[in-house]
Parts: sequence; structure tokens; C-alpha cells
Amino acid sequence: MNQHELKDKVLSLLEQNKIGTLSTVKNNKPHSRYMTFFNDGLVLHTPTNRETHKAEEVDENPFVHILLGYDGEGYGDSYLEIEGTAVIRDSADLKEKLWSDRFSNWFEGPDDPEYIVLEIEPTTIRLMNSNEEPQTLEVNI
Repeated sequence: MNQHELKDKVLSLLEQNKIGTLSTVKNNKPHSRYMTFFNDGLVLHTPTNRETHKAEEVDENPFVHILLGYDGEGYGDSYLEIEGTAVIRDSADLKEKLWSDRFSNWFEGPDDPEYIVLEIEPTTIRLMNSNEEPQTLEVNI
């Protein structure tokens, strides 16, 4: 698979799969949790609360790892392994763009000061279980 075909497959998996794991570093060890992801091209966004451990961990160490795409239907399900760097975004425009009424369980609205977005710029994206050897996308954000 060439890089163009690989990028198309990666983007398709990002569009089709919104739930995955986000791993941060806590005390030099991985700390994982399920998150909802939105993508803008290859850049990922995930909403969270300013007062969470993950926000604190990203402040201390921005390197993250994401697993996204495996849906449990079988051993051959394609998924992505994404390594990247996370930053906290508090942009009103971005928060409004990502806002969903489902978030009202945790936030009063898109203007809630506790509502932030983690933005992840990938450094490495690997396509796994695609009926061939793992493929690494050359990330040029």
C-alpha cells in the first residue's frame, strides 16, 4: 500500500471510529482511559475537564498514545496505533465546534470554564491488522 492509499485508509478509520483509548504518562508509567475522539484531518481532538488527571498529565508530559478502530468483530479488525503530542486548547470556537448535548452530563455548556479540549498532533500512525504487515504513515502535518 502506498502512502496516499495508506493516508486514505487512516482517515477513513478516524472518521468511522470515535471511541478509543488515550494513554498518558503518570509517574513514568502509562495511564490509559477510553475517550471520544474527533478528527480534523490527522489532528485529533478529545473533550475533557480541566480538573482531570489526564489534563495534569499532559501538562507534565505531552507524549500520548492512542488506540482507535478495533471494533471487536474479529482478529482481523483494522485499527490505528497513534503516537503524538497533546496540548490543552481552550478556544471558544473549537469548544463550540465539538460541543454535543451529550456533554451536558459533565459541563454546563460550551462556555463552561472546566470544558477543555486535548489536541493531539500525531508523530507516528501505524495501521494494524489490515491483512498485511503493519503500515506506518509518514506524518506531515
